[in-house]
Amino acid sequence: MARVKITETVLRDSHQSLIATRMTTEEMLPILSKMDEVGYHAIEAWGGATFDACLRFLNEDPWQRLRIIRDHVKNTKLQMLFRGQNILGYRHYADDVVEYFVQKSVANGIDIIRIFDALNDPRNLQTAIKAAKKEKAHVQAAISYTTGPIFSNEYFAKYAKTLEEMGADSICIKDMAGLLKPYDAFDLVTAIKAICNLPVELHTHYTSGLASMTVLKAIEAGCDIVDTAISPMAMGTSQPPTEPIVATLQGTPFDTGLDLAKLDEISQYFSKLREKYIASGLLDTKVMKVDVNALMYQVPGGMLSNLVSQLKQAGKSEKLQEVLEEVPRVRADAGYPPLVTPTSQIVGTQAALNVLMGERYKTVTKEFKGLVRGEYGKTPVPVDPEFAKKIIGDEKMITGRPADELKPELDTLRAKIADYMEQEEDVLTYALFENVALKFFEKRAEDKKLKAALANTEAKYHVNIREIK
Repeated sequence: MARVKITETVLRDSHQSLIATRMTTEEMLPILSKMDEVGYHAIEAWGGATFDACLRFLNEDPWQRLRIIRDHVKNTKLQMLFRGQNILGYRHYADDVVEYFVQKSVANGIDIIRIFDALNDPRNLQTAIKAAKKEKAHVQAAISYTTGPIFSNEYFAKYAKTLEEMGADSICIKDMAGLLKPYDAFDLVTAIKAICNLPVELHTHYTSGLASMTVLKAIEAGCDIVDTAISPMAMGTSQPPTEPIVATLQGTPFDTGLDLAKLDEISQYFSKLREKYIASGLLDTKVMKVDVNALMYQVPGGMLSNLVSQLKQAGKSEKLQEVLEEVPRVRADAGYPPLVTPTSQIVGTQAALNVLMGERYKTVTKEFKGLVRGEYGKTPVPVDPEFAKKIIGDEKMITGRPADELKPELDTLRAKIADYMEQEEDVLTYALFENVALKFFEKRAEDKKLKAALANTEAKYHVNIREIK
């Protein structure tokens, strides 16, 4: 038995889950040096949806955010979430883009890269793992946890062993929908530890109300690290709260060694932010309630809010229950993919279409066709050939590694944005989010011109315009 380590998620998954990733760098800044003093194993601060949200909603450069956090967090490892061959986007990218993204992430301050694939297809992780090893980052390979006909503890333990053989430095059980129950967690950690010699970390969500109990049972089975969120930004669709876990383990062989007084300072800071989010409507109290339906329909929090807004836009909010019941059927048809980005959005949108059209698969999205065809990798259960034919017609199935179908992209992308580039990282921003990136680059250029004009005027008239009331 050893001291349990804590990874704090408030700068990434916690606000991604509760307020659609809208926390700004400015809001993070005042508390960073205090967080650095706590003694966390790591602070999860980047990746996932933070990159998209920075550009699309906050007019922030995600690379600059990472550099600022690194400047203020000197002693604690910074961690990011990386979607294998999807990087942080929604399609597969060529190997040269994946390699360069990993290189730049580490160069800008990332220590630990948590790499996962939505289908648990190891072929989709190999380029990212190799690249991270080359950059001497810590590779945490993640298992996308789900339930279904083939998903046993043996299945997941075998996958963990494969990831160890591929070069992983630690294993993460990534329970994105809060499906992992306490005693199942004990058995799963035990099974992985029996054949795998790496540290194991548990990442879960409070959605179904089980998370703190699940964390405790996982720790009793030998789980080395757990993900938690500081209490004002915990629970609901977020992670279990940090302080109660720390308090629970005090004086036991699993004692984290973290100081509750230091954690309280951080809690007080985020309490004020939480009040601000509630007042602005950014934090909807609906996401704070326990939703046991998650165990039945396997719908993660982000996917649920997506479905609600899709139905609202179609003026069919009353159809939510029907759509939730259709999700497991669509998932079974598509070969039982775990529901995490991007498969959660693909399956959810198709289920909504099936209900709204009044006929199953009358309209099929491009992404759902891609999933069935093998564009995202090998599904856990093979898709029924007759069903595949119905969805993709005579198109050829992809049976190899999907990225092998992609030509190198970096040079082409660089040429396209030569006029906009201010830093090397801009090509990666553009690779992931083309149109959103271009808008951001244009606004950045405008802001620069405005600043220059302002400075010019101030110099000319020896005044500080910003101070003139």
